[in-house]
Amino acid sequence: MELQTWADLPAEVLELFLSRLDVGDNIRASAVCKRWCSVATSVRVVDQSPWLMYFPKNGNCYDFYDPVQRNTYSLELPELDGYRVCYTKDGWLLLNRQDWRRFDGNHIFSLFNPFTRDLITLPSFDRTYQIAAFSCAPTSTGCVILIFRRVSSSLVAISTCYPGEKEWTTVSYDTVLSCSMCDKIVFSNGLFYCLSHTGWLGVFDPLERTWNVLQVPPPKCLAERYTVKNWSKEKFMIEHKENIFAVHICCGEDPVIFKLDLILKEWKEVRTLDGVTLFASFLSSHSRTYVTGIMRNSVYFPKVRFYGKRCISFSLDDRRYYPSEQCRDRVEPNTFENFWIEPPKDFTGWM
Repeated sequence: MELQTWADLPAEVLELFLSRLDVGDNIRASAVCKRWCSVATSVRVVDQSPWLMYFPKNGNCYDFYDPVQRNTYSLELPELDGYRVCYTKDGWLLLNRQDWRRFDGNHIFSLFNPFTRDLITLPSFDRTYQIAAFSCAPTSTGCVILIFRRVSSSLVAISTCYPGEKEWTTVSYDTVLSCSMCDKIVFSNGLFYCLSHTGWLGVFDPLERTWNVLQVPPPKCLAERYTVKNWSKEKFMIEHKENIFAVHICCGEDPVIFKLDLILKEWKEVRTLDGVTLFASFLSSHSRTYVTGIMRNSVYFPKVRFYGKRCISFSLDDRRYYPSEQCRDRVEPNTFENFWIEPPKDFTGWM
């Protein structure tokens, strides 16, 4: 009887086995032999990179930059005329404009998908607000929209709404001065994490309607370098598989990356992302486990150089900026208008 080896597994069994591996294990398995490499490559699922969306200086033609293919696509989006983008997630935009026909200037919020043109109108909001976000695509169960508003140095108001509801539910909470003004929000494991100007972290539970300020001292660089002028431009907060990362940049220096440790109640500085790619922008940021080899373990910023062909990034492996060291000026006022958005899985119909 001829001795059988792992390389002799039936094709359908091998394909089933390799398709259940994550990307890292899939890559390692592909090194076993040529046959395994061929099958592993055929079933490997690679994360699709988000695209960088640009607001036009004039008109309604919006550009979308793909950092993997280094291509730019354009879409006419007259639906965005007069609106401001507040947040983006799962390919959807949270939009806002004020209705100046009313004396109180109500805020009109809606969710819009620029690729499908689906529009979901939300109840009008009759108060000023500081920042808004949502948990997931409105086509998913459990989507909740959140509006954060500072009432005073010791009081915040948080309003929530689910798609289809007719009004906002608003609850006021006592808070501390250091967490009364928040400018970054991520949703992770059922909770909204709100990062304040000075680096303190508040947590809102939309199901229990509770608000707590975590007893986690802010990263030293955030606490020391806070100024009213630059707070919105120097830090990003990103969620990745229930982990929270904060990225800080200042004065042309290399990015400093922290990972939240909820057990030890501290922000730990990290020197590697273990292959994860972060896509940072001021409105909202994204992460990918695996995009392409050269993009792994890097932070991508919302700025494109070299005639729209290269996105500015920082490699944690090489400890340098790409495409050149002169890219340290990546944070400019107009980059506030650029943000990352998940593209459609099949975009061949409108390229």
